[in-house]
Amino acid sequence: MDFLPDPFRTILAFVVVLGVLVFIHELGHYLAARWRGVHVERFAVGFGRPLASWVDKRGTQWRIGWIPLGGYVKMHGQETAEEASAEVQAGWREGETFHEKSVGDRAIVVAAGPIANFALAAVLFGILFATVGEPRSTTMVGTVRENSAAARAGLAPGDQIIALDGNPVSRFEQVQRHIQPRAGTPVAITVLRDGQERVLTATPEGSGSVGILGVGATPSEFERLDPLSAAWAGVAQTWDVSVQTLSAVWQMITGARGTDDLGGPLGIGKIAGDAAALGVASLISFMAVLSVNLALINLFPIPILDGGHLVFYAAEAIRGRPLPPRAQEFGYRAGFALLITLFVFATWNDLTNLGVVRWAAGLFG
Repeated sequence: MDFLPDPFRTILAFVVVLGVLVFIHELGHYLAARWRGVHVERFAVGFGRPLASWVDKRGTQWRIGWIPLGGYVKMHGQETAEEASAEVQAGWREGETFHEKSVGDRAIVVAAGPIANFALAAVLFGILFATVGEPRSTTMVGTVRENSAAARAGLAPGDQIIALDGNPVSRFEQVQRHIQPRAGTPVAITVLRDGQERVLTATPEGSGSVGILGVGATPSEFERLDPLSAAWAGVAQTWDVSVQTLSAVWQMITGARGTDDLGGPLGIGKIAGDAAALGVASLISFMAVLSVNLALINLFPIPILDGGHLVFYAAEAIRGRPLPPRAQEFGYRAGFALLITLFVFATWNDLTNLGVVRWAAGLFG
C-alpha cells in the first residue's frame, strides 16, 4: 500500500485490519451459537446505517455498517421471559432461544469470540513463519546507549551475552525477560568477547519493576519453517504476545509503567497505516498482535464485555440461579462508564502522541 497517499493508506489499512478482526470475533460467536442450537437473528459488522444488508435462508440478517468500530451478533431470545413482552415471546422459536440454554452452552457462545481472535492470531503468525520466516534474534549486542547501565558495566557492541546470573541465554527476548523485573538489582552478565568469557555486573535502571539495561540487539535473521513447525510456532507466539500484553497492563495498574502506550482508534489507524507502508507481512504481523489484544480486552471481567458475561455465568453456576436483575443492571452501567472513560483517555493519548494537542495549544498561545 506504499503507493497510496498517507491519509488514504491509513484509512484503508484501518478499515481492513479492524474489519477482519471484528468479523472473525463475531464469527466465533455465530458459529458457537449455531453449534449449541441458538438461532442468530442478526450478524453485524460496523455500526450506523447499513451499507449492505441481506437475509440468508436461515433467517439471519447480515449487515455491514459504515462505522467500522465494532460489531455484534444478536441472539434469538437473548432476553429472559421476565424482560420480554408477551408479543416478543410469541415470536420465539422453541428450543432455539439463547436464554433457555444451559449456563455451559451460553458460556461457550460468549467465549467463542475471543477464542476466534486467538485462533486468528496463531494462524496469521504461522503463515508468516512459513512464508517470510520466524525471526531468530541473537544475544549479540548491537548498540549500547551512552550513560546507561550497560555502558557503566563495560558492555560494548559486538559482545555476545551468553548468561545472566548464571542462567544461559540464546535469544534477546530472554535477556529482556530477565532484566525487566530487576530494576535496581545487580545482574551478573557473562559475555563472550574476542573468544574469551568475561563477567560484568550491571544494575538495570528504571522505576518500579521495569528494568532497562540500555542495549540494542543486532538485526534478527529469519528462518522459514515447515507447515507443522510454523503452526506450533504461531501458537507459541500468540501465547508470548498474550503474556507480554497482560504483563504491560499489570505494570500500568501498579504504576510501574506509564499509560502513554494506551491507544485508541486513532492510534490503531496510525500504526496500521505505518505497517501497511512497510509491506503485507508487516500489516499481517500487526493484525495478529492486535487480534490478541482484542481477545484479551474482551476477556477482561468488565460487565458489557464477554469477560463480564462469563463472570455472571460463573456466579449463576455457583448460585444455581442468575444474579438479580438489579445487580446485573448496575454491573452493566458501571462497565459502560468504565469503557467510556478508557475510550476518552485512550483518544486523548492518541491526540497527544499525534501532536494534535500540541498543535491546538499553539493556536491559543
